[in-house]
This record gives sequence, C-alpha cells and structure tokens, in this order.
Amino acid sequence: MSLRAFTAKPLPRAVCGAGLVVALLAGAAGCRGTDDRPRVDARKLPASDVNWTPREQVRDGGTLRWPLPEFPTQWNFHHVNGTKSVVTNVLHGLLPHVMRVDAKAVPRPVPEYVESAQVTRERPEQVVTYRLNPRARWSDGKPITYRDFAAQAQALSGHDPRYQVAISTGYRHIRRVERGADDREVVVRFARPYTDWKALFSPLYPASTTSDPVRFNTGWQGRMGPTAGPFRLQKIDRTAKTVTIVRDPLWWGRPPKLDRIVYRAMDVAAMPAAFANGEIDLMDVNVDAGALRRAAGVHNADIRRAGGPDWRQFTLNAASPLLADVRVRRAVILGIDRDALARAALGDLGWPAQTLGNHFFMNTQEGYQDNSGDLGRYDPAAAERLLDEAGWARRGKYRVKDGRTLALRFVVPSGMPGSRQEGDLTRAMLARIGIRVDVRPVPVDDLFDQYVTPGSFDIVPFSWLGTAFPMSALRSVFSRPSGDRIQQNYARVGTPAIDALLEKAVHEVDPEKARRLINEADRLIWQLAIVLPVYQRPQIVAVRGDLANLGAVGFFEPPYEDIGFTGATTGP
Repeated sequence: MSLRAFTAKPLPRAVCGAGLVVALLAGAAGCRGTDDRPRVDARKLPASDVNWTPREQVRDGGTLRWPLPEFPTQWNFHHVNGTKSVVTNVLHGLLPHVMRVDAKAVPRPVPEYVESAQVTRERPEQVVTYRLNPRARWSDGKPITYRDFAAQAQALSGHDPRYQVAISTGYRHIRRVERGADDREVVVRFARPYTDWKALFSPLYPASTTSDPVRFNTGWQGRMGPTAGPFRLQKIDRTAKTVTIVRDPLWWGRPPKLDRIVYRAMDVAAMPAAFANGEIDLMDVNVDAGALRRAAGVHNADIRRAGGPDWRQFTLNAASPLLADVRVRRAVILGIDRDALARAALGDLGWPAQTLGNHFFMNTQEGYQDNSGDLGRYDPAAAERLLDEAGWARRGKYRVKDGRTLALRFVVPSGMPGSRQEGDLTRAMLARIGIRVDVRPVPVDDLFDQYVTPGSFDIVPFSWLGTAFPMSALRSVFSRPSGDRIQQNYARVGTPAIDALLEKAVHEVDPEKARRLINEADRLIWQLAIVLPVYQRPQIVAVRGDLANLGAVGFFEPPYEDIGFTGATTGP
C-alpha cells in the first residue's frame, strides 16, 4: 500500500443545535433521537463495502462525478504540501502503484507495473528485486525503468534538503538502487533490514520530475507531469475547480470501464444537496448525521459502511510559546473531555462512541493497547494543578503569566460546521481550567499550506487516514524535526528515546517484537502530549446504488479500471 493513507484531512461533522455544548459537558447524550437509532458494532462491520462486482458485469462507459473537499494545488504526493487524501483520490488512476492493498490490509504486487517483487537477499544486506512489466511506460513514451526508482529513492532519502519531502521513512534506509539484468530489473539495497519495504515506490513518479529538486518541488504545482495509469489527465480547470481524467488509449492493462472521472471541489456542506440532486455520484458522509439522513432518503442511493482505519485527533503545536512547556500541553489534554467529543461526533450515527488510546493502532487492529495512562481521562482538577505548577495563575476567568493571557488559537476549516462545533466544545471545556480558546475558521484550501505546515496554530483538529503500514507511515509524525524540515511532525517536537524505539521497530523483522517496540514508543508519545487521539473514524459513504467496486473501502485499494456502473448511462 502507498503511504497515501496517512494523508492529513479535515473531517466535518454535524451540528445538533443550540444547547449541545451544555448538554455534552453535563455528560448527557449527544443529539435528540440518538438512543432510538440502531447501534453499530464496529468490530462486526465488513473490512470494506464497495459492491464488489466482476468486470464482466460492469457496464462499459459512463462518467463518475466525484466531489473533493478541497482543490489541490500540489500534485506531487511526496511533497510536504501534497500528502493529502484528495491528491491520492486522483492519482490512483494516473500513476504507478507498485503494491496494492487488499481488504485484509495485505499488500500485493500490481502486475501492470511489476511482474515480481521479493527479498532476494537478507544477509549481509537486505536486497529487494523488482521485475518490471516490459509494457509499462510513461505517457511521454519513455519506459518505466530502474532509473525512476533510483531517482525517487534519492529524492525522498532526506539527504538533500532542497527536496521539500513529506516522508523519508524507508527511503533513507536505502543504500543504493541499481540496474539488474537489464533496465527493467530494479535492485534495491538497504543499509539495514527494512520490514515495510512493500510500502515504498507507491505512487511512483518519473525520473524526469524527481531527479531535480526544483522540478520535484514545482513540477507538479498546479499541473501534472508524465503519468502512467489506466486514465490520463484531460484538464485541470482552476476556475471551475474540477479535474477531469479520461481513459488512456496507451494503457497496456485491462481497459477502464468508465469513460472519465470528473473530480469537483466543493464546500462539504453543499455535498448532501448535490448528491440529492444527482450532481455527484458519491459522498463521504464522514460523521455528519444530517448528511446521512438526507442521503438515505435519496432514490437509488446506497449507504456503504466499513470499519474505518482512520482516526480523529488534535495536534498541539509545541513550538508555540504558550505550549512549549509540557505541563501546559498535558493540562490541555487533561482538560479535554474526549468522551464528550466522541458522543457529539458519533452518537447520532448509532456508532459506538469509543475513544482511542493509541497513536499507531486502531481499536480493532492487532497490536492495539491503550497506552494513555493518566492522560487518557478527563481530569480538570489535575489540569489546574499542572497549570499552577507551570506558573499560570488565575486572574478572574482566565490564567495569566508575565502579563500574557493563556489564550490558544484553535484553527478549523471554514464551511465545515462540525469542526466549528468541535472548537466550540473545546473552548467550553478549557475555559473551565482558565484557558481561553479562540476558534479561528480559515479557508479549507489554505488549512495545511498556510496554517498547519507553517505552524500558525496552537491546536488543530484533523484526521490521519489509516494504512497497512502504521509504523512506517506515522514515523515522520513523531520523529524529531531536523532544522526547518518538519516532514509531518506538525507538533514540532520529539525525543531521542522515541526516535530510538521507532528506529529499532522499523528494522525489526519479528512482527510481535515490532508491535511491542511501537507500543513502548506510544507510551512516551502520550507523555510528550503533542497529539491527542479522539476516536476511530467510521467510514460511511453514500453512493449511487449501481456504482460498482467503490464505496467504504477500509484498507482496500480498488483498481480504478474496475470502477463503473451496472445501470444506465450517467453524466455527460
């Protein structure tokens, strides 16, 4: 599986109405009618719910109209500003993915790109050999060769700071990539054993755009370079905020069932009406109970549910002067009632409002254990004691120190009322312990590029999207930043002890020992108080009833050439 699954993504939720804050803080249930809805046991949900249909039963032709919550400007997924789920939604039909993950989270080689991929030597160095499909080539006519693998490995290694890389995990352990028996054989030599080698080179970019740092950083900015997939780019319309991809006649694999896919960026709040009016063919309900009710009433709609691999969290900016003291960060965490947040988000969906106690594994995933300790409970009294120790004294309603008021910027994407409600809840909770929270809505397209990545926030809520390689993908989130290079550590702090445990885990070939090391690191991450897990996010997707091989995918990565409709023609 590609690392795309740990893309940061804002998550909207429904607003239940006035008085919700008071009700939740008093410990009452979420919205009216919650207790009358059927309960869902996430452990009994299917791993994926996509209306799996054999290709021969999927109609040839048609247009899939796919909404996006934001309009991407950086199409290089490996760039620090490109690691987003909206980017991967498009790129899975355009770029090579060496491995594809099935519904059980097992990665398998994609035959259209690699005929084989295996460890061919373990000692004295780990060697992985890829045999490439001889028909595989880029849209500019150049064959896909070992040079593309070598250029990407060098770009993502982290050795050259000119490359603005999001994640270097795995690539920085590669000693070199070289030519095998011919240009179609790729030999990757690792300095140390790397267990999650199957997570690498997905998506794969052409050497023409990764061998130079300027091209890497800007070559996919607002445009795309050469592609190699069942679809090709037809148009990026910045005015209409649409991206259209169409069948690529040069594709050497099974031909796509769809004629085209039109991705359209729109306000999340507008998606339910667009779905009801037949303007779009699917919609991620997220945890918006109002959207779920409206979608369920649409003729020929199908609601698909799966146990989500994704998790909602709050990131605390430890580089902020107000949060540099770990005692203050711990006080913030102790002052936030996660149960109340989970009930507000999930209660009206009939979903179990269970909080999450781990930064790497989900509740239903092997290796999960609750490592939160004392920080996992809502304890305003303990929070106040920590603030006292840190020198923040009560002066009326709020706390002050050296003439400053303890006021935190809680940045949320505008147009997503659920995120605003989340901020309002947090503001009411933290006011109890003397912390003022200023909820600041910002344009959704600017959230990461202008606020999260530069560090212009104190607290920001979003979701990390799940992956079959949780340790490899999340390592960049919790490893210490190096200079100005934060990768995905938006909290901007780490420790040598956490780094050492993650470094050891990434090279541990025994899965049980690796999970034990990850959980040791997780306990330290909880004590560092930089990322507060809230709950495992459900996958609820409303789709047109005859849409095949897409929906609530879970870990599953569907082949885009198999997506299509079983009914009459739709779209332009």
